[in-house]
Amino acid sequence: MLALLCAAVVTTIGLTPDAARAETVGRGTAGQRLTVSKTTGINRQGETLSVSGTGYDTNKGIYVAFCVDNGAGSAPSPCGGGIDMSGDSGASQWISSNPPAYGEGLAIPYGPGGSFSVQVKVSSRIGDVDCTVRRCAVVTRTDHLRTADRSQDVRVPVTFAAAQPASADPTAPAANPTNPGPGRTAAAPVSPATASPSAAGVAATASAADPGAGAPTAAATAAAEVTRVSQSTAADRWWNAALIALAGVVALLLVLRFRRRRGAR
Repeated sequence: MLALLCAAVVTTIGLTPDAARAETVGRGTAGQRLTVSKTTGINRQGETLSVSGTGYDTNKGIYVAFCVDNGAGSAPSPCGGGIDMSGDSGASQWISSNPPAYGEGLAIPYGPGGSFSVQVKVSSRIGDVDCTVRRCAVVTRTDHLRTADRSQDVRVPVTFAAAQPASADPTAPAANPTNPGPGRTAAAPVSPATASPSAAGVAATASAADPGAGAPTAAATAAAEVTRVSQSTAADRWWNAALIALAGVVALLLVLRFRRRRGAR
């Protein structure tokens, strides 16, 4: 049992480096090996990646480029920068050990064992294609002299970083009178239907008064009288009622006493 456990651990350790490289390495049908320095979390605005390869047929020129991956058997296309015959865009590199006369000094010759090492610029868009939606990859494919030849096609898919969230609105929200914050008391809204009679009376008096006259108008005086009457409290009204009742009792006693005296005579 212990021997089986040790064997499993050794096997796992032995596979770990290959598993890690699998995300950045692609292999071709003829044994080609394509390695990309970074394949995930790429800046959407663009990055320059290091790309190397070995095992390529030195008799066939290739392009190293960033293209839309159309699947096995289909040419990777379109590609960033198109067919770069000047080598200025950096979106693709031309590798060839026997280019036409116009390609001499432009194409990069293969190294030993069909190897190369170049830099390729990638971004999240290839023309109108959004590479955050479509599958895009760093690829090798035969150059423009053998466009139908798929023997040099090798792909390493890449993905881009998530979009950054929109920044918060810097404008501060307007103060809320019903929620003034800690340490303050909110002012209750007052509607015309619930306004106190005294406040209404004062407002009526102020609005009815003539600014150019020395005395208030009749309407203002009436409003003031209404205000004064309305300002009586519940206690005042209770005392008034009690006094009236007391006066009635006193009057009744006087009447009864008067009747007794007349009856005594």
